[in-house]
Amino acid sequence: MSDPAIALLEFDSISAGIVAGDAMVKTSPIGAIYAGTVHPGNYLVFVTGDTASVEIALATGTDVGGARLTDSVFLADIHPEVTAAIVGGSDVAGLRDEALGIVETSTVAAVIDAADAGVKAADVKVSSVRLADGLGGKGYVLFSGVVAEVEAAVEAAEARTEPHGSLVRVDVISQLHGEMAANLATELRFMRRVEAGD
Repeated sequence: MSDPAIALLEFDSISAGIVAGDAMVKTSPIGAIYAGTVHPGNYLVFVTGDTASVEIALATGTDVGGARLTDSVFLADIHPEVTAAIVGGSDVAGLRDEALGIVETSTVAAVIDAADAGVKAADVKVSSVRLADGLGGKGYVLFSGVVAEVEAAVEAAEARTEPHGSLVRVDVISQLHGEMAANLATELRFMRRVEAGD
């Protein structure tokens, strides 16, 4: 996913999402499309490509999805760390004794937007972006670095989520404890952690 532009559309209907995704790829020469279900019964359509093609696809998906579209995001130049965190999962092993910023949203589109805003506004690392599944449809991003930079990233992320109307909470921990960092670096589902006993 090295294309410069992305759009993500979030639907509260699986059928509407499939129809919209199909229309999007038929009307625009996008680079790639990733689509599928997420909790709690929503459907995501994620497209990449050149800016003009992604804009056309977004307009088509928005029009076709209508009232079933719950949120969307368009980024003409998504930061590579955001893409890497989405595709490659979390990189929280080195969080011990660093500041940690947490931005939690009620939609996937908003957390992608927040992650992009935060990493572009401050000298931080995007340590993790978690999306929807196992989170009741929510998303969260973790920023790490020195306290002042993490605070700046969280502030920018919070401002970017305002138009989405889906901000749940933001927090900054000035120095993350090693044991909490270890928990963040492993399986995030509570019962799986307990059952694994590690």
